[in-house]
Amino acid sequence: MKELLKQYAAYNIWATQRILDVILALPEEKQLAEVPSSFNSLYRTVLHMWDAESGWWQRMKMEERVVFPGENFKGTMQELSGSLLQQSKLWEEWVSSASDLSLEHVFQYYNNKKEHFKMPVYQMIHHVFNHGTYHRGQLINILRQLGVQKVPATDFVIWMRQKK
Repeated sequence: MKELLKQYAAYNIWATQRILDVILALPEEKQLAEVPSSFNSLYRTVLHMWDAESGWWQRMKMEERVVFPGENFKGTMQELSGSLLQQSKLWEEWVSSASDLSLEHVFQYYNNKKEHFKMPVYQMIHHVFNHGTYHRGQLINILRQLGVQKVPATDFVIWMRQKK
């Protein structure tokens, strides 16, 4: 289990970086352009991805109150991208050093609606990486709506092949 989570952590960074490279090459007006999507722009989608990774990190660290960084963030896409990748690297470092006992530990948390839940840490971490995959797909769709023709492939199998 730990080896797979380590792979997912590294893959998460690789795939996110590939898409961010394309986004960062765009003019700011395209990064902020509103399109039909869950978070209606590249910027807002990346901001949500950072909020999600940070929120789960804080829950795992048993913070009394989860503070989503996007609530007050006013930085550029460059700064936002750096913050998301920095958070993703924290996950990668944590997973690499985690014991099996830490991964299997059942932790408790409250969601944004103040509902109480319990789950093993490894399941939550898997959710974090799967959530990133979902929103990277949305970013690709937004890029296409903005007329970007060349979008990177971010499949796990491609990362595995390139890793060899």
